[in-house]
Amino acid sequence: MRRCPALHTATGGRALADGDQGQRAAAVFDVLGPVYEKAFAHSEAHLASLEWLLGRLAPGSRVLDVGSGTGRPTASTLAAAGHDVLGIDVSPVMVELATRQVPDATFRRADIAEVPLGDGSFDAVCVYFSLLQMSREQQSGLIRRLARGLRPGGSLLLATVPADVEDVEVVFMGQPVRATSFATEDLVSLVNRAGLEVESEHHTMFTPAHPGAVAEPHVFLYCRQEPTA
Repeated sequence: MRRCPALHTATGGRALADGDQGQRAAAVFDVLGPVYEKAFAHSEAHLASLEWLLGRLAPGSRVLDVGSGTGRPTASTLAAAGHDVLGIDVSPVMVELATRQVPDATFRRADIAEVPLGDGSFDAVCVYFSLLQMSREQQSGLIRRLARGLRPGGSLLLATVPADVEDVEVVFMGQPVRATSFATEDLVSLVNRAGLEVESEHHTMFTPAHPGAVAEPHVFLYCRQEPTA
């Protein structure tokens, strides 16, 4: 098994994958279930990014959570603040957990590639570590779709493990997965080409609360859709 140091325990995607990729992603997170939430619940950078988003949203904003997992902390934080949250995840176990844990949000088991996204239909989109099991082409296409789905002036939060790697096999919380990512500068360029402005980026090292886990690099991009004139 080949390992990439930057993706040694990289968090996985649960939102989009073609054919067998989607089934594999669902299978991994069906197994992990609440263990995943426990391992990543103490991420201060994740919580700080949600505080940033809350400060930008008008009351009752519509937010899309791509790869929503167990619903915590993203959907739970936003729903508790009174926002209309839709979570999409390919894992039925994760969707069941999220529905039970965050009853004020809506969760759907689906491949985000098959979910209609009307232009300008969301005030904000959250994409926390849900790209890594997609190909680069899929990641690029999804970001373009999500950008179009934002209203003018809307916000997008994107977090991933920055690394110039493609289709490498890694071990994530004891589960073998195939991962693909971009170096930070390439990811920023991708987001810019989708029509989004990266207002700021935050880099951190994070160690999941899981046996054998090691520190991994995380980058959080704080993005906005340009408002119309």
